Amino acid sequence: MKVFSGIKRLLFGRRLANAQMGETLLPKRIALPVFASDALSSVAYAPDEILITLSLAGMAGFMFSWEIGLAVGVVVAVVVMSYRQTVHAYPSGGGDYEVAKVNLGRYAGLTVASSLLVDYMLTVAVSVSAGVINAKAMLPFLEGHEAWTAVAVIVFLTIVNLRGVRESGGAFAIPTYVFMGSMLAMIGIGLFRIFVLGQELMSETADLIVVREDGAEDVMGWALVAILARAFSSGCAALTGVEAISNGVPAFKPPKSRNASRVLAMLGLLAITMLLGIIALANLTKVHLIDELTGTHYIDALGNTIHSAATTVTGQLARVVFMDWFQPGFYIVVTATMLILFLAANTAFNGFPSLASILAKDGYLPRQLHTRGDRLAYSNGIVALSLAAIALVLIFNASVTALIQLYVVGVFISFTLGQIGMVKHWTRELKVESEPEKRKKMRRSRMINIVGATLTGIVLVIVLISKFTHGAYLAVVAMGVFFLLMLAISNHYRAVEEEVALTPDSDRALPSRVRGVVLVQQVNLPTVKAIAFARATRPTTLTAVTVAIDDDAVEEILDQWEAEDFGIPLKVIASPYREITGPFIKYVAKLRTENPRDVVSVYIPEFVVGHWWEQLLHNQTALLIRTRLHFMQGVMVTSVPYQLASSDARKQRARKASAPRPPR
Repeated sequence: MKVFSGIKRLLFGRRLANAQMGETLLPKRIALPVFASDALSSVAYAPDEILITLSLAGMAGFMFSWEIGLAVGVVVAVVVMSYRQTVHAYPSGGGDYEVAKVNLGRYAGLTVASSLLVDYMLTVAVSVSAGVINAKAMLPFLEGHEAWTAVAVIVFLTIVNLRGVRESGGAFAIPTYVFMGSMLAMIGIGLFRIFVLGQELMSETADLIVVREDGAEDVMGWALVAILARAFSSGCAALTGVEAISNGVPAFKPPKSRNASRVLAMLGLLAITMLLGIIALANLTKVHLIDELTGTHYIDALGNTIHSAATTVTGQLARVVFMDWFQPGFYIVVTATMLILFLAANTAFNGFPSLASILAKDGYLPRQLHTRGDRLAYSNGIVALSLAAIALVLIFNASVTALIQLYVVGVFISFTLGQIGMVKHWTRELKVESEPEKRKKMRRSRMINIVGATLTGIVLVIVLISKFTHGAYLAVVAMGVFFLLMLAISNHYRAVEEEVALTPDSDRALPSRVRGVVLVQQVNLPTVKAIAFARATRPTTLTAVTVAIDDDAVEEILDQWEAEDFGIPLKVIASPYREITGPFIKYVAKLRTENPRDVVSVYIPEFVVGHWWEQLLHNQTALLIRTRLHFMQGVMVTSVPYQLASSDARKQRARKASAPRPPR
């Protein structure tokens, strides 16, 4: 156990007391990389998904990339402004779940909760998988090992987050800021070279023609509209992570709501700038991507067919901007992008456990998820998220294109219901507020939330229609499972609470008799201790019982029993099939059924050992008997411990006994 404790301390750090909670609160400079890494990292793969989807329309599709990017940017701006109202109105950390529960009812709240839980799992899986894809640009040996590489990254992120929010934020702050700086520098330098210096920058795929699977270069009409809608829904992945700040308001330093609101504003400005900048630069340098899964392919200038996809948008832009001008810039951008994609999962590692804790407190998830661990982090929630994300990565083989189809649906369900709830909140507040200045502010806030609800509702419909048959239905099914599971857990907790609640007519009568039974397997010190404790409790009757599985052993026990003269009878139970548990359980059950108001108190001697492997050698029969008796009404089970020399308690007593006494 000491070895295990030492490893735990090395990996996760020393334990923190409740009084040290203030040490874990985040200033804005740390909160930005902690809560915004997901949304910021989306600009590293959202442009890829937009262009990959547009490739389904052939070369004509790429003409609409800037319109899609602009539309996504508008949605980001509206959602950020809407959530700034939420963090001020509901600073407790429940986010959209609390807003929906309070204003729209229990079922709306559970719908939001189930959608967010699924979305957080997908956030980890998608972000880490995208990071592995980008890592292959520098580490080609990862080819074919993407899934297990992603699993290793998730395990690493889990360990860091189990050390606490403050430590994970500090560890991940520098890579996040390097990513922001390198991306803004790449966009700025690229646009400067094109518009100011007049240089013609062309990506490595600029001269490649994208051809659909059917051989056509273009597609028009309603098919094009459907592809544009799907590209827009894929680009809306840039909005994931925005809601995490509203869930994490309690983690901010005071004033919590104001700091959270400012971080949201910074997040929105950075995300929109980088997303639109990358889309614009990709347009100017003619970046073309293809979707290998759908059969689209390239045709080069010589007429050759190329089926392998090119590197990511970020990789192509970094190469064309920096390789002939400042080569280290290329490696900085690619490395920073790889790291931010890995670290984007950190937002979910903060959002999921916080939301799960609130749901557990409300009785919708197991209560173990509500408590904090040694480092004041929600350890059980972090581990649960990690296991779910690992399962997704292995099932989908770390394919971003496959996972992205499940993505975004949940977060827009949350957005829409949250904004509708905020509209109802402001309407209710306006009915009781009479001060003109406050009413004016509330009307403005309500209008922002009305616009947010309308826009996110439209996007949700587009996402569902365009992605449903491509895999989004799996996310919807998962949300439904979570919804029903949380209802079942809540109903169970409520039923148990009603069952064990005290009432005026509760039966508080004392048992008519207490029948004590001591299990004897050997006549030794643990048995003597169990008998002594049983006699000290003064039961109405006390009997020792041994099960005869070996005649010679029983004869030896009887001889020793008679020689010791314990003062209580020893009953021998026959066991024709050489088992202890069954005959002993039947004996206790017979005692119980003779009088329903009697209580049978069973005393079982057990060894306390010092090593885990010793536990495998002792107490197995006692464990089986104790487990079976727990299901028997009117039976109490008492384990009487006896510390062996290897146990810590015995060692400490020995050290105290041998220590020299101070002179008087």
